[in-house]
Amino acid sequence: MTVKIHHEGTPVLITLFVIFAIILVPLWIWVHPMAIAIGATLVLGVVYLLAVNFFRSPHRHFRGNHKGAVVASADGRVVACEKVYEPEYLKREVMQVSVFMSILNVHANWYPVDGEVLVAKHHAGRFMAAYLPKSSVENERSTVVIRTPDGTEVLVRQVAGAMARRIVTYAQPGAEASIDDHMGFIKFGSRVDIYIPLDSEVFVKIGDRTVGGITQIAQLPAK
Repeated sequence: MTVKIHHEGTPVLITLFVIFAIILVPLWIWVHPMAIAIGATLVLGVVYLLAVNFFRSPHRHFRGNHKGAVVASADGRVVACEKVYEPEYLKREVMQVSVFMSILNVHANWYPVDGEVLVAKHHAGRFMAAYLPKSSVENERSTVVIRTPDGTEVLVRQVAGAMARRIVTYAQPGAEASIDDHMGFIKFGSRVDIYIPLDSEVFVKIGDRTVGGITQIAQLPAK
């Protein structure tokens, strides 16, 4: 597994570097005692390293059998694993598995299944805490529907959180979806919901940790 900086983070990191340099250079030249400049450098250095950590973009390869596999779209913690009614597109009862990403997690999102993208739609909304159940239908969000090779439709939803103000979705209708590819990116705390058929075999429970593109969370029913 290799790690690089996601291109969504490059402008942010460059801007932060310039701002911090503007703050620190005068401190080191003109401000005394020197402890002030040293302290400010340490604090801003930690902030910058946290930003670099946030914008990590690891390349991952799922080593299991792709057929029928549903793989976590995000790094984080499972906050929902339950039967729900999905009203936007599927319009039926399904299993919902939701993963909450803290500010310390990688925020790149992977496709949960292989297949073809049928729908990619953005919705304006609120910015409640992403771990709350209502955030799935009331917050800023992006809905992507993928049809697997055997015809099963899987819906995945990127949900903004209280701090997230931008959802980036690369999926486009008609595009090929692969578990090994990035589907999008969410800036700052947020969550990803995946909706699968009721008779799928689910392998995770609330509180479990997932690794995007690696952790298999379910197996779709055979057709």
